[in-house]
Amino acid sequence: MNKKQVFLSKEGYKQLEERLEYLKVTRRPEVAQKIKIARSFGDLSENAEYDAAKEEQAMLEGDIADIEQKLRVAQIIKEDNIDTSKVSVGCRVKLKDMEFNETVEYRIVGVTEANPNAQTISNESPMGKALLGRKKNDIVIVEAPGGKLEFKILAITV
Repeated sequence: MNKKQVFLSKEGYKQLEERLEYLKVTRRPEVAQKIKIARSFGDLSENAEYDAAKEEQAMLEGDIADIEQKLRVAQIIKEDNIDTSKVSVGCRVKLKDMEFNETVEYRIVGVTEANPNAQTISNESPMGKALLGRKKNDIVIVEAPGGKLEFKILAITV
């Protein structure tokens, strides 16, 4: 299993714990009940309901294992320890898009919490990788699928 470190905010860690609890306490018994009901239909070799329930169980157990692994290797981002002299995980970065002369702001987070619609981007995304370690007033070139994008870092905050 992948032992790569996972960066999470306190809220993100709590959400993962809650999700894990839900999967174990609520979903596991529901899926077990589906399997039990499907078994009662008879011949398992030709039982589509049983096959579907077993597949659902396998996916559920995979999700549980994935979340447990993330929680084991998680590094909680502590806002009071964030150095705002350079971009790092947990920072908010205000950028000027040099092509369109527009200002955008993102929070750099771990992969698990990334959501571009909420202005949170992964430290492993092309934009996140390009920004990490950079300082205020740096010009950053981001290799994107549509070509190179150029940004100026206007501010780094928590």
